[in-house]
Amino acid sequence: MTEEKSLIARLEEEGDVAADYLEALLDIADLDGDIDIDVENDRAALAIAGGKAGDLSHLVGSNGEILDALQELTRLAVQTSLGERSRLMLDIDNFRSDKKAELAKLAHEVADEVKSTGVAVKLRPMNAFERKVVHDTIQNIGLTSESEGEDPNRCVVVLPETSSTNEDN
Repeated sequence: MTEEKSLIARLEEEGDVAADYLEALLDIADLDGDIDIDVENDRAALAIAGGKAGDLSHLVGSNGEILDALQELTRLAVQTSLGERSRLMLDIDNFRSDKKAELAKLAHEVADEVKSTGVAVKLRPMNAFERKVVHDTIQNIGLTSESEGEDPNRCVVVLPETSSTNEDN
């Protein structure tokens, strides 16, 4: 219990450091946003919602590329401050949460197709965050998936069920 408590305390500290960094960044850019700190899946998770001015989509980018860069900068700021690598997740204006829902829906549709046809399906190239969402959803459905290729063209392949009961060997 103490080990779990210390992990949560460390992640909360990461969240606090990250929030301070992001708040300073918003101030420099003269942007208004509310920062929410949480711990999810053994990671610090921060979400920024547009404040009075509203829209922060320019901090996300058209495909989340600016959000990814801000997340990496925030992780580096936390690492510099605390001396440990951070795996924190950053979301701005619900971009990642909306993307998660969209990817989970896609994974369910592809799983249904794979189950009905018995044929593997290769998805479009995805970044690491997107692949993880798809892999987790496919695993929860009871199928198997794997990543194939090299970034930036790395794809998820959803595999049909195998009749073998001894897959670990």
